Amino acid sequence: MLRMIQKLKGRYQVKNKLIILIATLMANTATATSNLIFKNGFEIIPSVGLTIQSTSSVTQNDIPITFGQIFKPGEISAKALLAVRLVDGTQQLVPSQINKKATHVDGSLRHAVVTVLMPTLMANTSQDIEIVVVNSVPNTSPVQLSNLLNTSFTGEVSLDIAGTTYSASITDLLQNTSPETWLSGSEVSEWIVSAPLKTAGTGGTEHPHLTARFNIRAYAGFDSVRVDVIIENNWSYVPEPQNFTYDVAVSLCGNNVYSKTDLTHYHHARWRKTFWCGNEPAIHIKHDVDYLIDSYAVPNYDRTLVIPESDLADMETNWTGAKTEPMGIGAARAAMPDTGAAPDIGPLPRWSVRYILSQDLRAKTISLGTDNLAGSWSIHYRDKNTSLPVSLDDYPYMTIYGNSGDTYNPNTGMREEFPDCGGECATPFRHDSAHQPSFAYISYLVTGDYYYLEELQFWANYNMFESNPHYRGFEKGWLKWGQLRGQAWSLRTLGNAAYITPDMHALKNYFNERVDYNLIWYNDRYVNNPDANNLGIISNGYSIVYNSSRGTATWQEAFFTWSSGYMVELGFTEAQSLLNWKSQFPISLMTDTSFCWLMASSYYLNVRDSSSSAIYTTVSAIYEESIAANIREHPCDSQEMANVRNAQIGQMSGYAHSPTGYPANLQPALAVSVNSDTLNGLSAWLQFENRSIKPDYSQYPNFAIVPR
Repeated sequence: MLRMIQKLKGRYQVKNKLIILIATLMANTATATSNLIFKNGFEIIPSVGLTIQSTSSVTQNDIPITFGQIFKPGEISAKALLAVRLVDGTQQLVPSQINKKATHVDGSLRHAVVTVLMPTLMANTSQDIEIVVVNSVPNTSPVQLSNLLNTSFTGEVSLDIAGTTYSASITDLLQNTSPETWLSGSEVSEWIVSAPLKTAGTGGTEHPHLTARFNIRAYAGFDSVRVDVIIENNWSYVPEPQNFTYDVAVSLCGNNVYSKTDLTHYHHARWRKTFWCGNEPAIHIKHDVDYLIDSYAVPNYDRTLVIPESDLADMETNWTGAKTEPMGIGAARAAMPDTGAAPDIGPLPRWSVRYILSQDLRAKTISLGTDNLAGSWSIHYRDKNTSLPVSLDDYPYMTIYGNSGDTYNPNTGMREEFPDCGGECATPFRHDSAHQPSFAYISYLVTGDYYYLEELQFWANYNMFESNPHYRGFEKGWLKWGQLRGQAWSLRTLGNAAYITPDMHALKNYFNERVDYNLIWYNDRYVNNPDANNLGIISNGYSIVYNSSRGTATWQEAFFTWSSGYMVELGFTEAQSLLNWKSQFPISLMTDTSFCWLMASSYYLNVRDSSSSAIYTTVSAIYEESIAANIREHPCDSQEMANVRNAQIGQMSGYAHSPTGYPANLQPALAVSVNSDTLNGLSAWLQFENRSIKPDYSQYPNFAIVPR
């Protein structure tokens, strides 16, 4: 019954608030009583299941598998002992390890990296598994680095730059530095090491910019060792940053596993390749789509959508060539600021939504692959002193867009400007926050790979420090200065970084504080300000810029409304009041009888008389000042109005048939507004849902978000 209700409330057809209320009560009841559900001595966690699918034509035995798992708020204590068992007639517990990474504000488990040793998997078959709470787990020693070093494991990367060879040895770094431990347990341990590449010989010369980083994941018995090779050109304050062209070669366990000639490595960019010593598992991990979305970590995409087989096949066919190699960008658009709709743009990009809804291996390959290649953009600034993404706490006056004078820190007497380019710094890729896809968040969520975590952190951080320090509140990292859509997408990415960064990570508080700074600013500017407009219209930054600064883009307003609602879903309680205030605008456009709802998706609406005027106090005034008189003189959605508009009955403005049109852009805002405390949220959604002209989202699901 509970699963039926959960599926029902996630459907595209939401007909009344009773469904949502019943689903909420049922979900709360299930959560409250989950500690009382036992079977064969194990407490069953409802719906936390996965499927392990073989991609091999032969039987595999003792398969080591590692993945990331999200957990619903309040469902399981962070102190609980967890194990993994087969979902079959045996209910067999399998060797497993759960490294807990992040918790919800109530102390329950939010995210963990799970490792399983699958006993056997027949060729081209699948095995369901589930996570259970147990009374005890074996007290065994973790996989030891010293034992790995006693094997024949070796690894090295070398770069030939204009005839000079720079290299780094994985084994030397493991032996002679202090590795950071990412995973530790009886089934797997993972260590992270890094060092500048340098020339051969005692006291070799270090390259000033190029650094090697290695993530070494060793499974018990050492039959399988996974190695991430990451080459970075990322230092923030090393003089003369520039592009470098080199030949690269990687060897692992006595084998040459990768080589590439004439690779141009862009400044403040990085690349990653993953290799295996020993047995590489041939498997595909399929997450439970309902559980992923019901955890609130993932936006509430319409689960009735079926991604066409032809689209999945095309994704696989097109995943080839330079765009999939280091310094490529995968499925992303090379020039983010280019106008028009793009698969990149939305709460999540198209490749990620296709993967989430289909759980298809082809979509997963492209989704994770594009996030892997997010390192190719020149937005990566690492602090050599901390080895972390550069911090606004340490450099509150740093900036990409400000001039040298803007970077003077009166507290230190130093300028915090980044060094000038010292050579060739051209890159074919142009990034911005206004058209920025969500990179790396979903990939980290489902894999637990440290590379993806850092990638997300780099993007969230860059969106804050790129601006003039005076505009962003110096160390506060305010996002208020940008285009409204840029504020929306940057808030989303910042929220993702704060939400999923592990509790013990050095940047956890850093990102949480920046979320707080931003929500406080928006609440002070609007929610708690008696002089703020009463319609929920954002006016700061580059928001009201159309028609000589009279008009605001309804679709950009919608992006920000959705982002506010998503922050609430991620557990940031201070976002609730912002959502309540912000949702007034889309709700009133759909329900106020003085405004015809068909125009709620207009490209822009005039919201004031001039750039120096106050925002109108009624949507009636917006309607009168924005919509032509020969349209306004007819009843809303009448045949007469349709004739004047050269449209059909029920056809909203702005490409109503298109899954990227302005009505589609409006949909996520209306979906989250249902869960605001603003009156008529459900009525606004039902008005929108019952329109006669709708897009087919199956091929382009970016905006196919429905109410929870």
